[in-house]
Amino acid sequence: MSALYANVDVVPISRRQFVQLSAAGLAAPSMVACSSADELVIRPDGVPLSGFTAESTAFDVVAGLDLKDRNILITGGTSGLGLESARALAGRGATVWLTGRSLERAQIACRQVGGDCRPLQLELEQPESILACAQRFKQMATQLDALVCNAGIMVLGERRLVGAVEQHFAVNHLGHFLLVHHLLAPLQSAPQGRVVVVGSSAYKWAPTAGIEFDNLDGARDYTPNKAYGQSKLANALFSLELSQRLQGTPVTSNSINPGAADTELWRHYPRWQQWLLAPVKGFLLKTAPQAAATQCYVATAPTLASTSGYYFEDCNPVVPPAQVRDAELAAQLWATSERLLQPYL
Repeated sequence: MSALYANVDVVPISRRQFVQLSAAGLAAPSMVACSSADELVIRPDGVPLSGFTAESTAFDVVAGLDLKDRNILITGGTSGLGLESARALAGRGATVWLTGRSLERAQIACRQVGGDCRPLQLELEQPESILACAQRFKQMATQLDALVCNAGIMVLGERRLVGAVEQHFAVNHLGHFLLVHHLLAPLQSAPQGRVVVVGSSAYKWAPTAGIEFDNLDGARDYTPNKAYGQSKLANALFSLELSQRLQGTPVTSNSINPGAADTELWRHYPRWQQWLLAPVKGFLLKTAPQAAATQCYVATAPTLASTSGYYFEDCNPVVPPAQVRDAELAAQLWATSERLLQPYL
């Protein structure tokens, strides 16, 4: 367990906030039942609180900031939280580098964003595309102030492999692991670089072992929810280990849970589940601007300049379950990821 969480404070969280935090539960086949009593959320000691809430938007958290000298790269920026983040950050003057699976889609999104928004092609299933994206950025900029690892997939179909690895793990974790590796130099050239890894409370769907290192192809007992949950746990563990390896540098790494949001991710669910959720999702789910707030806050907040290795929800730090802050599991994940990606590192 990471020493970062040795001291904690406990503060109340409302029932509505608790429901909004339960992204995994909302997506599960059975809806979550919440008790009427207030739940508790645990805060790590010594990390600044923001004053923002689950209702705050990406535009709220960057209001008043001057980001005109910042380069911020957002993966998966053509829709949903990535697009909303780009709008908010570009609106405060940042140069936003926005990736899409095709250059055309990224260009269309940049036109929607306005400001200084620059398209990049990135296919996280393809190491060659990841290396080309990183190289293209480094040809055009010398510093990267924030890298928001926002892209991700949630596929509710048959098991699919990327090479010898299950698709969710390959795209959601390994793709970003490789991208961060090749963008460390411009991150370290920034006055204070930041890596923000977008996770999910779906980590609770991960297998009991956390990461099944002997089953990364998903051949044993595959279910889409378990595969997605394992990849989201990997996101948080990667960020934790990265923070340890970046100690002594001006670069920080934190992971975030955006909360259950009304985005295109729901298109992967069966139509009957979409139909069932449609009448109530306005009450239970965050809007895309609200869900994008936490990643924008962690990427830009002046008070977080030296904050690294933590987990954020609703624009504030929380102490996640022990598995999410398991330092030994995080180190093993890092070593395994290096081995799988060795030809591209």
